[in-house]
Amino acid sequence: MTTPMLEIRNLHARIEEREILKGVNLVVPRGEVHAIMGRNGSGKSTLSYVLAGKEDYEVTEGEVLLDGVNILDMDPAERASAGLFLAFQYPIEIPGVATMTFLKAALNAQRKARGEGELSTPDFMRAVKESGKALSIDSDMLKRALNVGFSGGEKKRAEILQMALLKPKMCVLDETDSGLDIDALKVVSEGVNALRDADRAMLVITHYQRLLDHIVPDVVHVFSSGRIVESGDKSLALELEAKGYAGFDEQAA
Repeated sequence: MTTPMLEIRNLHARIEEREILKGVNLVVPRGEVHAIMGRNGSGKSTLSYVLAGKEDYEVTEGEVLLDGVNILDMDPAERASAGLFLAFQYPIEIPGVATMTFLKAALNAQRKARGEGELSTPDFMRAVKESGKALSIDSDMLKRALNVGFSGGEKKRAEILQMALLKPKMCVLDETDSGLDIDALKVVSEGVNALRDADRAMLVITHYQRLLDHIVPDVVHVFSSGRIVESGDKSLALELEAKGYAGFDEQAA
């Protein structure tokens, strides 16, 4: 049997004594795209932060296996090198660091961690140009400080460009549709869909069904009160859109 790309077993996590994740169980096979939907405050974003190793979140129970290896003892950089990528809902701004400089440093840091040599500047430029084409990213945007003064769509396109360059095994997208108009949503979704691969898995966390019109998931999970309460095919997202989360809240109680 093939090892799942991501397996979460009975995951409990808290922040400042408040338990937010209350026994999350999830299996994402390689090659599949899974969506997590839930109302605000249900713990969706907390799950993404815990997976990435964000400080302040304490795991009190459970395991997270990435390609069969428990990553909970790894720091965020080690998790990234192991193949985990988190696209933030609100990408941070880094004044004084050009987007291109950041991308090159990130890519070469991961190559070094894997025992690979640094990419030459021409090879790196070629890789950026190739990956950026599908995302409508121009050279002027890459010269600007990372995310500083970027529109919502530009921030998300820059993140998907990072993903395309780093080629992670497991991509976690935390409310990638947040703050995007319909045109930007299409561009970002096309960039994500271009990265769907038999050896890569994705977990798309969203509040709205509209994103799933563009990034069609293999499985949809409903998140309520810190855990997954129901799973199904993409029709489950339409049911949520029509009926809301109230019925699922009762299941979580």
